[in-house]
Amino acid sequence: MKKFEGMGSLTEENYIKSIYSLSQATGEVYVSDLANKLRVKLPTVNSMVKKLAVKKLLSYAPYKGIKLTEKGKKEALSIIRKHRLAELFLVQVLGLGWEEVHDIAEQLEHVNSERFYDRIDQMLGYPTADPHGEPIPDVNGKISANKRISLSELQEGKSAKIAAVGNDEKTFLDHLNTKGLQIGDSVTVKRKEAFDGSVTITMKGKKETMLSHIVAERIWVEL
Repeated sequence: MKKFEGMGSLTEENYIKSIYSLSQATGEVYVSDLANKLRVKLPTVNSMVKKLAVKKLLSYAPYKGIKLTEKGKKEALSIIRKHRLAELFLVQVLGLGWEEVHDIAEQLEHVNSERFYDRIDQMLGYPTADPHGEPIPDVNGKISANKRISLSELQEGKSAKIAAVGNDEKTFLDHLNTKGLQIGDSVTVKRKEAFDGSVTITMKGKKETMLSHIVAERIWVEL
């Protein structure tokens, strides 16, 4: 995917990626949302948004939502592709744990070399998902959409395969490690508690384990 002229600033790339991420989660993106996600002050966000609008990477009007242009979306998907390929490389080639790679990939995603990432893609066999189960955009920016539900939605007695996690923070992944849960594991919901939404699951060859509602809703499964 060709690097767009005028991009290259680490800060600008972080803004573009964050806007894309927020738009996927909520549909609408506002300056206040972006300020909270990036942990910066509103005037700083306003200034950068105006700068990116001049570069035609997004459209924005005061008191209205921020929307990426097609050019902005392609740039965001390019950055996401690099991030997720980097995470997979760190896990599969360097042997790091899935809980260790996010912060390192945050730095590697800004490496301005398409050849570098195309070579990683080839080396890994053109993978379609990162270590956390999130889809990797292809070289043309296309991203596959899979039908998934959260583990908290799975009915009692039903089985499914863990396909992805909706949180790649180290503390969350460390918690899943203590539970012995990984991408690809088959799980069965044995019991759901009406009071707090906690879920008791069983896994093949392992003891049953209980997950809080907040954990279960951040685990994505495929039937």
